[in-house]
Amino acid sequence: MFHKALELQFREGTALELTFLDGKVMRYDVAWLFDVYPQLEALKDRKLFLSGKLMGSYGIIWTGELDLEAETVYEEGELVRIEEISARVRVGQAVWDARSKAGMTQSALSKACGIDQSDLSKLERGLLNPSVGLLERVAGALDLQLEVRLEQKENP
Repeated sequence: MFHKALELQFREGTALELTFLDGKVMRYDVAWLFDVYPQLEALKDRKLFLSGKLMGSYGIIWTGELDLEAETVYEEGELVRIEEISARVRVGQAVWDARSKAGMTQSALSKACGIDQSDLSKLERGLLNPSVGLLERVAGALDLQLEVRLEQKENP
């Protein structure tokens, strides 16, 4: 299973933290990779290290030759904490999962439910606050039923 990264934060030295869709925040220090992948030693340069960007939800990229997969951070990193993920992000992931399972492109789904493809992209990334009507149209276009559920929060 692939774990989607949502947010990247840089920490001291060559450590970083990735927040994942399941709420896990994983810390990872790239320094231990320097012996295995000598090209990554360039990340000792703090300015270069801080220039890294999250590429989609699949990993971190610094340059064309310097990158790190999010799955590596998830599997080999240290769990720092678990955060609550917003409903918008969870809804977006559910739409992405359903669309992928149906084998539809964003373009095809956007046409089928009558919304702009860029808005569908925002919805899937958790950046759009969708109405129930919009979610009904998306569900209908995917031949699914929309179900909304309110649940009691678990006490820590």
